[in-house]
Amino acid sequence: MFPKGVSNHDALLKTMNQYYTYILKCSDGSYYTGITNNIDRRLQEHEEGLNETCYTYKRRPVKLVSCEMFIDVNQAIAREKQIKKWSRAKKEALINSEWNDLIKLSKKKFE
Repeated sequence: MFPKGVSNHDALLKTMNQYYTYILKCSDGSYYTGITNNIDRRLQEHEEGLNETCYTYKRRPVKLVSCEMFIDVNQAIAREKQIKKWSRAKKEALINSEWNDLIKLSKKKFE
């Protein structure tokens, strides 16, 4: 039995591992895509600049502009790799939930 006010879905999520693929917008306007199992901690690490070799270190402050949750780490990794290959326009379509634009930008152009 679950505590009052807690749904089966909520309780199930708390027992599962959660992984996040996220996009940050950096102070220079560039985007950084990453993966983590703790989005709050990872954002704080980016903001504090704990790693001088990290892409975002000299591009702070950063802003979280997109975040997707997965229960399978392999799916989260695959999504991160997929997004990293995308053009800026395609990333912005995802960030802005412009699904029609995302579909158009996904189509290969053959000449």
